[in-house]
Amino acid sequence: MSSSTKAWSSLDRKATAVAEFTLRQYRTRLSTWVVLASCMVALSTVLLFYIDFMNDPIESVDNDGDGLFDEDGPDFPAVSDATSTTMGADDDGDCLEADRPNGAKDTNGNGVICDGILRKDWFGSTTILWDNGVDEDPDDEAFIQEATHRAFLLGYGKLGVVFLLGIFLPLFLATGLIRGEMTSETMHFLLAKPIARGEVLLYRMLGYLTLVWPASAIVVLLSALVTGLAAPGEGFFRFEDLGIWLAILLATWLALLVYGMLFMSLGVMWKYGIVLAIPFAAWEFGMAFLSMGLPSSPLLRVSVIGWCLSIIDAATALSWSDQDAFIAYTTDYSIWSSQIVAPGEPLAFLASKAPFDISPTANMAVAVLVLLFQASVIWVVGQSLFKGKEIA
Repeated sequence: MSSSTKAWSSLDRKATAVAEFTLRQYRTRLSTWVVLASCMVALSTVLLFYIDFMNDPIESVDNDGDGLFDEDGPDFPAVSDATSTTMGADDDGDCLEADRPNGAKDTNGNGVICDGILRKDWFGSTTILWDNGVDEDPDDEAFIQEATHRAFLLGYGKLGVVFLLGIFLPLFLATGLIRGEMTSETMHFLLAKPIARGEVLLYRMLGYLTLVWPASAIVVLLSALVTGLAAPGEGFFRFEDLGIWLAILLATWLALLVYGMLFMSLGVMWKYGIVLAIPFAAWEFGMAFLSMGLPSSPLLRVSVIGWCLSIIDAATALSWSDQDAFIAYTTDYSIWSSQIVAPGEPLAFLASKAPFDISPTANMAVAVLVLLFQASVIWVVGQSLFKGKEIA
């Protein structure tokens, strides 16, 4: 056997031994199952509210006052990257059959009668300029349910799965990975073996990820099944959202990795590392909301959650190509005047643009690389702190 093969074999045995030891510790601790069960119960409760709403009938409204209901369907462009895009159609004939000259049927002035113009301003927001009588009486139930579903998926995915699992699990399961052994004075058993301190950090993290990555995958899989079956649509299952759920899973795994590395290092720094971790978790919570309210803020570039959520935003652009037009339509109060809050308002808040003016796939790749870089830097700092600690 060559020397390189022996080295890899030794590395593999050490990694497996430490990771298995870490997993065994997790399995025998009641706190592990309490933390995992708490997350499952919280997310399951939210899913039950979603199912209940989707099964409630929504009363139709005669938006144009002609005595007929739900006359207009969605006529969104597949892509709306241009500054000005034609959209809409006069499904019920209120514009085309009106007794007025063609000039009066082109009130938005684009040279096309009975349509709408999807227009983007300098700040990236989108509005629709309508000709009179076009798409003014939508199918209330279809649009409200679709807007609610999209808002729920983004809110649940970003705050419920990525943030809650990404912060909550590392806070209670990773902070004591090294500090727990130092406090109980059992760390010297690990360091007595031919293994470097940096390797101990890495292999302990491997054991932690072996627990939390499959657990989060189960949560995402069950959530995707529930929402896919309960979501509005013509088929029995809504397959178009699967790309977003895969992005949510990827973002969650990376959040668990980076936050796990960070909180483990804070535990090495101080025996009350969780006290240091809580203010950081509060900061990241603020950054999560900032990413939705002000996605262009430079503060997000120095956070973890900002990069995680940008993965979901990029996937949304790929899966829901009509998103801009849909939000503009469902937040148009000239159409939804009967609603106190237009159905698209929650979606407009939760949906954000990817950080860079490049393709969604490239945005996703940049975010993944940045998060892996953050994890690597934290590991280097963590092992430097660990090397400076005297072990009893």
